[in-house]
Amino acid sequence: MAALGMIEVYGFATSIVVADAVAKAADVEVVAIDRNKPANAEQCEVPLVMVVKFEGSPAAVTAAHDAGVAEAKKRNLYITSKINSGLSPEVEWFAHLSATGRDKLRNYTTADGRKV
Repeated sequence: MAALGMIEVYGFATSIVVADAVAKAADVEVVAIDRNKPANAEQCEVPLVMVVKFEGSPAAVTAAHDAGVAEAKKRNLYITSKINSGLSPEVEWFAHLSATGRDKLRNYTTADGRKV
């Protein structure tokens, strides 16, 4: 069962740098980079919130998570993060949802072989 890591940061450029750090730190797959505009965007220095989502073994996700969080904190643009140690097949496809690349979900196959 794969683990899912998510790191929320401010700014598109930060999300790309964090995704790069995550991918280089361990054997994980970046499955989505999603965006969200916070309700108080006018008061934010960087009005765009991004979430980097990645999957792999629990150990790999933990190592990648630590590297990604460190990269975001280095830029002072870290918001929050979470590691889910195992996804049920019924919700696995949610990890791949992305407002920045909606077409990526076409013909997505879950780990148990179902097409969504």
